[in-house]
Amino acid sequence: MPQGLFITFEGLDGSGKTTQIKRLGAWMRKRGADPVVTRQPGGTETGDRIRELLLNSRTGGLAPLSEMALMFADRAQAIAEVIEPALAAGKTILCDRFTDSTEAYQGGGRELGSDLVLAMHQLICGGLQPDLTLLLLPSLERSLERARRRNERAAADEAKDEGRFEAEQEAFFQRVWEKYRAIASRDSERVVTIEGDLSIDEVQEQIIEAVTMRLTQAHKK
Repeated sequence: MPQGLFITFEGLDGSGKTTQIKRLGAWMRKRGADPVVTRQPGGTETGDRIRELLLNSRTGGLAPLSEMALMFADRAQAIAEVIEPALAAGKTILCDRFTDSTEAYQGGGRELGSDLVLAMHQLICGGLQPDLTLLLLPSLERSLERARRRNERAAADEAKDEGRFEAEQEAFFQRVWEKYRAIASRDSERVVTIEGDLSIDEVQEQIIEAVTMRLTQAHKK
């Protein structure tokens, strides 16, 4: 059985990842594929409990190293429970965030640096890397506006609090945004950057083009 394909979506909250993952999943299903859709943090019972702790605005005083360690604890569980079994079964995985997020948010935003995050990645994930990463990078202002508006709606409609990171100052998100740019430059063969304040359809077109190309390459191997 052929090995599956691991596709990740990255970007600031409010960049449109959730919408585009849903659209790509629907596009693939129309063509006979059955992708596994998951997210980090979350996607497993343990991961969902970690997500609640990490994203809830009532979680105060969490040290940056503790935050990073919890992200990798979630990731280790997801690899064991979701990602590795799906890849072994030859499935395509669509994952909302992976280690690039930790490098951007904890390495960049929390200023822990890339070296520590990448060393943890090697230790915890065994160097597992996505086959393709789709980095959605609209303007910083637009991303923050969307994320905060979404979290306000969720809090009002669902009594759901995931606004801990959105409470950070703009300088934090500027560091995250810049670190994402650095990751894309360093890993340009893996990361496809979709940049600018584009429409949902325009972003989807670029995603489908990138995914089609990567699927074609995978089938030739």
